[in-house]
Amino acid sequence: MNVLVTTLNAKYIHTSLALRYLKAFCQDDFKVELTEYTIKDPAMNVVSDLFQRKPDVIGFSCYIWNIEETIQIISMLKKVMPEVKIILGGPEVSYDVEYWMNRLSDIDFIVVGEGEETFHHLLKEIEGEQKYHFVYGVAYRKNGEAIINPPRPKLDLNQIPSPFYFEEDMQSLGNRVTYFETSRGCPFSCQFCLSSIEVGVRYFDIERTKRDLLHLIESGAKLIKFVDRTFNIKRDYALEIFQFLIDNHQDCVFQFEITADIMRPEVLDYLAEHAPPGIFRFEIGVQSTNDATNDIVKRRQNFTKLARTVTKVKESGKIDQHLDLIAGLPEEDYMSFRKTFNDVFALRPEELQLGFLKMLRGTGMRISAEKYEYKYMDHAPYEILENRVLPFSDIVRIKRVEDVLEKYWNAHRMDHTLLYLIKHEFASAFDFFQEFGDFWEARGWSRIGHQLEDLFTRLHLFLRRRDTERLPIIEALMKYDYFMNYKYKPRKVWWSYDIEKTEQSRLLKALAQQPGIAGEKFAALGLDEKQLHKHTMLEILPVDLASYMMSGDMKQEGTLLLVYYNPEESDRPNAYFIPLSALQRVFV
Repeated sequence: MNVLVTTLNAKYIHTSLALRYLKAFCQDDFKVELTEYTIKDPAMNVVSDLFQRKPDVIGFSCYIWNIEETIQIISMLKKVMPEVKIILGGPEVSYDVEYWMNRLSDIDFIVVGEGEETFHHLLKEIEGEQKYHFVYGVAYRKNGEAIINPPRPKLDLNQIPSPFYFEEDMQSLGNRVTYFETSRGCPFSCQFCLSSIEVGVRYFDIERTKRDLLHLIESGAKLIKFVDRTFNIKRDYALEIFQFLIDNHQDCVFQFEITADIMRPEVLDYLAEHAPPGIFRFEIGVQSTNDATNDIVKRRQNFTKLARTVTKVKESGKIDQHLDLIAGLPEEDYMSFRKTFNDVFALRPEELQLGFLKMLRGTGMRISAEKYEYKYMDHAPYEILENRVLPFSDIVRIKRVEDVLEKYWNAHRMDHTLLYLIKHEFASAFDFFQEFGDFWEARGWSRIGHQLEDLFTRLHLFLRRRDTERLPIIEALMKYDYFMNYKYKPRKVWWSYDIEKTEQSRLLKALAQQPGIAGEKFAALGLDEKQLHKHTMLEILPVDLASYMMSGDMKQEGTLLLVYYNPEESDRPNAYFIPLSALQRVFV
């Protein structure tokens, strides 16, 4: 029997851990082929490829991001391969199972919940006596009627063979995300999350975990993303894994979902002292800082402790942090969400993800949707349209915040500019992103593309149209941020370049002859006039940015900004600030 397991990933760089577990568990008894596609692949291309592989059984892993595309593919497959057995599994079809069996007449089975043992048992029955009523954790059809068997007891995780040793995966490890888990389950009961449905946390043996991680690292993995819902819930286990990865990382990057308000100080201290910069990333779900909202969704969270952890991690300079918010939680209206956003943005995370509540099948939020007057999409991803306290008009406005937040803050194109604007020109971070997002939408920019220069020119136009104070200072910061976006000397700038060529030549000649005026570090480069012409940019600023970046004090003192793009380095350029008064003394 030719068995094939597949899924549609959101992007090519993603990989499906679930499929690899299924293959590992079944491979001793069945020939299991694994192939992956993306949601962007044309359905005809996917169907053609699956058809040519001549499977007898196809298992699809289903999620909110791929279910509708998967349904289209299944419908086409059944027309050209009516005898093929179609099995669905995954979180999207593990709840409301009767609904899916009734809606999708082209499917034969649904594997409910944890799939390894159930899928293996089901394959044995398909190949053998077809006594499907013996297969716990499966739904099937009998005489046209959907039959849903009782659930299967949870596995001892250490009975599952490791999914990380398939030869066909080795070549692409360095180019794709490797997903990894050390545990299954979640100790919390957040009503918007599917993880709350599974009670308790089970762990893989830690020595097995270390062995698998070391194998992946030595085989060339560059990014390993842990999918544990709360990686740090078991302090000793987490600390031992952190220590192991610090000792064996080989420049691989590891991303974890952590609960920040339970992170122990000794763990933070250890990471601050021992973790190499850049190898760890933390994803922290804040969702809301509204206590009443958190009570409703049964989310236990101490924001004071969370903020302390985020701040301590940030001060170490070792670990990037990705913080999540959810707009549309019960009883959080527009102004309450504004406060949540500002509370979290004040922590200055490297990335702030603004998402919208999705009414996932099986969750408490979906069950109690009527109580809070939710309206939401009928099909995946089931995103909310409005509720009792947050009308659709407010949802639309917050989506504009999300749009410019992604383009400007999360892309880190102009951090110095944004932080100055938020501190000095707008009532809060949320107000800046909202006002700019409204302007962006009104200009129709959400429907057209953009390049780097467009991000600067559009922000500049917005600031001019609203008669922003201190615009010369903001322009100076924008020019600096623009220069620092490039690894090599940019061919053009977004503003009117005022330094004439003759003046530029005079300045560069002076810098070549007396490099000490730009400081000892610049002088040590030993650049001649030709190199300066080829690899530097100059701009005259009305303020002393060097003083501002060191102390936060913005002095009204004319400064020459000199940016050197080192052709031998692929990192950020070096910037030097020279007071105009020092230059005048040279020319005199």
